[in-house]
Amino acid sequence: MISVVEAKNIVQSQQANWGMVSLPLEQSMGEVLAEDIYADRDFPPFDRVTMDGIALSFDAFDAGKRDFKIQEIQLAGVPAATLKDQECAIEIMTGAILSVGCDLIIRYEDLELYEKEGEQWVEINLDSADRWKNVHRQGSDQEKGELLVPKGVVISAAEVAIMATVGHSQVLVNKKPKVAIVSTGDELVDVDRVPLPHQIRKSNSVAIQASLNQLRVPNECFHLLDDKEELRHKIENILNEFDVVLLSGGVSKGKADYLPEILEELNVEKLFHKVAQRPGKPFWFGANKSGKQVFAFPGNPISTYMCFRVYFIPWMMQCLGRSVEVKTAVLKENITFKPDLGYFIQVRSVIGNNGLIEAYPETGNGSGDLANLAKSDAFLFLPPGEQLYKSENSYEYYSFDISSLA
Repeated sequence: MISVVEAKNIVQSQQANWGMVSLPLEQSMGEVLAEDIYADRDFPPFDRVTMDGIALSFDAFDAGKRDFKIQEIQLAGVPAATLKDQECAIEIMTGAILSVGCDLIIRYEDLELYEKEGEQWVEINLDSADRWKNVHRQGSDQEKGELLVPKGVVISAAEVAIMATVGHSQVLVNKKPKVAIVSTGDELVDVDRVPLPHQIRKSNSVAIQASLNQLRVPNECFHLLDDKEELRHKIENILNEFDVVLLSGGVSKGKADYLPEILEELNVEKLFHKVAQRPGKPFWFGANKSGKQVFAFPGNPISTYMCFRVYFIPWMMQCLGRSVEVKTAVLKENITFKPDLGYFIQVRSVIGNNGLIEAYPETGNGSGDLANLAKSDAFLFLPPGEQLYKSENSYEYYSFDISSLA
């Protein structure tokens, strides 16, 4: 039996690359960029007006002229007008290309419009101004050909906006694995079935599938009965078709727990079996020579979800080029735990006045107490070696909310 730290290290040491895929830009949020994005022209692509007002010659203003006849109006999205005379000015709008012959924008707040002899004039109420005032100069942000977004970045709304600006309607991202979710056991029935007294509805596989769907990870669910030959045949086919296999149940010491033996027969190398932790001690992990990883979780609901959240999710994100920060939270009650095991305790969390996460234990009735998950929103990891875990100490914190990873 190995420690939690050793188990994490072994899982994280397994590198996987599932290639790249091209996605429509509007579907790329949260994915990891697999290509460098360069500027296809200057940023901004022209001298852009940043205020509604008038465009004029700085030299005329600098010479002391404050009254100008309005030559015309230039809106955004039209070609640049040309100033015909330094005695004139052009009314201009935010976002417009700067008029030819102009190098100063005076905003409406600093001038007064008036009419003289049937023509529009403007009087400027400023004593001084700088050349290029209220003008965003062409190429001042980035020049054509410069790297705008490097590969490996997690795409947010900012990157989407940049890629739209440079014309990337499709974007290459790191491809997510195709995951098989396999539940085992004669006692399990589908969610829409009425179970017999000796049966229960499937929950582990449904919870995992819902989580993977939230992360937009392609997946498919299977349920296999406790028949050794059927298990061997179907798991072999699943290994051939999928990148990663997540198994729930069948890895303990029960008479029908055939999975460790079957996986060995299918040439999946066991990297560990049993972790010094509660819940989830019988957790099995391995890989075959084709680079397919198998996570075989214990069948109890809380054990399954804990192993999925603590081991599988960070590993998958690492393989996709994303790092998942392990947060900490402050334990708010003393906890006594005598076994020399790492303890993933269920907690309810709040943000304290100091901005730190505060964790309140919701211990429940063991790893089979599925209903207790609804009272909790995270696991807090209490490392082995202590019997009394004191309130106000900080420990690793694993939120059930994985929406930020989507």
